[in-house]
Amino acid sequence: MSDKMITLSQNDIPKAWYNVVADMPTIPDPPLNPGTGQPIGPEDLAPLFPMGLILQEVSQDRWTDIPEEILKLYAMWRPSPLFRATRLEEKLGTPAKIYYKYEGGSPAGSHKPNTAVAQAYYNKEEGVRRLATETGAGQWGSALSMACSFFGLECTVYMVKVSYHQKPYRRSMMQAWGGQVIPSPSDQTNAGRGILEKDPDSPGSLGIAISEAVEDAATHDDTKYSLGSVLNHVLMHQTVIGLEVKKQLEIAGDKPSLLIGACGGGSNFAGLVFPFMPEKMAGEDIRFLAVEPTSCPTLTKGKYAYDFGDTAQMTPIIPMYTLGHDFVPPGIHAGGLRYHGEAALVSILHRDGIVDAVAYTQNPVFEAALMFARTEGILAAPESAHAVKAAVDEAVRCKEEGKEEVIVFNLSGHGLLDLTAYDAYLAGELEDYTYPDEKIAESLKNLPQF
Repeated sequence: MSDKMITLSQNDIPKAWYNVVADMPTIPDPPLNPGTGQPIGPEDLAPLFPMGLILQEVSQDRWTDIPEEILKLYAMWRPSPLFRATRLEEKLGTPAKIYYKYEGGSPAGSHKPNTAVAQAYYNKEEGVRRLATETGAGQWGSALSMACSFFGLECTVYMVKVSYHQKPYRRSMMQAWGGQVIPSPSDQTNAGRGILEKDPDSPGSLGIAISEAVEDAATHDDTKYSLGSVLNHVLMHQTVIGLEVKKQLEIAGDKPSLLIGACGGGSNFAGLVFPFMPEKMAGEDIRFLAVEPTSCPTLTKGKYAYDFGDTAQMTPIIPMYTLGHDFVPPGIHAGGLRYHGEAALVSILHRDGIVDAVAYTQNPVFEAALMFARTEGILAAPESAHAVKAAVDEAVRCKEEGKEEVIVFNLSGHGLLDLTAYDAYLAGELEDYTYPDEKIAESLKNLPQF
């Protein structure tokens, strides 16, 4: 085994998902019914999700066994490798050790299939015919389209319009796997038509696309809704990432001092860091750092409050860091980080000081991504490039302070279908944008009052 790549055997694929709720010092307040304002129960979620996923969503059990059929599919790309970024370390002249978990080797090119195959499995078990979902950059839509093809389900994907045009080949991937891809906002739903009436040129947002997918599912008896991030069960499915990292670091003989993940809705970040929560709660000195864009600064500038997960106010009202459900961010290339809210579990950990957060503009992120590509050889997705940038900055800090820390970040996907973003950066055409505080304040005025 190379000291640069730490691999596991297929016998080491985790056999159970880890539920961080069992070890959190504070559990979030319950989601609320958007119509009554009262805490939701399983019957409120039944129109959208199969009961198998609803039970996971509300579970406080530490472990949930992974069904054998899902494990067989995981074996197509799991366990994923953990790399030591020795050439990047040399480039930076840092005493820190830098590791990255590479999730880009899945058929869809990202971490998203970890939950997509699980969600398709539980829906198929309960006789669902079709899944409706949204996607930003297309990573989630392509993963769910693939998973649905495995289980013989139809898949309808509402893709944020700016990404639909920016990333045409992700759209091609979805269609190749049998997915129907609709640019959002669309004329296919009441929610989409309402947005287009107000703004015919709307670039779309994840909040709008969620509204369309939820409406689609709620108005068709044979259809359920599927979400690629934010919800508890989604974050739980992703913990296979961190559980593998724990084994791989043991093989390397290292303990992490800093865990980093890009953070949009929170799934790839949580997938890496949540399995280390027992050590954190036991007093080990581990930092958790979430990285986001300054154009959609949910954790760094948002407000912790109850808010809708979608623009049309159809979803349960969730306690989370939010920029307001009406928030429409600019069309940056990191489409997966353009969500107005944050997972409830990540949000409360940030509120309680257990998770730190930092935000970057686009150009420094792509500068770090090119340094990474030219040293480690992997072209990172724009979302993952945010984690690369933070790792670089933290490694430079270690050099300045003379500290030999162990930095681990999640490289959640490759950027081979994001080359238009790299073209724009290399041509000097990317704009750095920091969302103005006054516009955030305006967006936050319409939060539900509970």
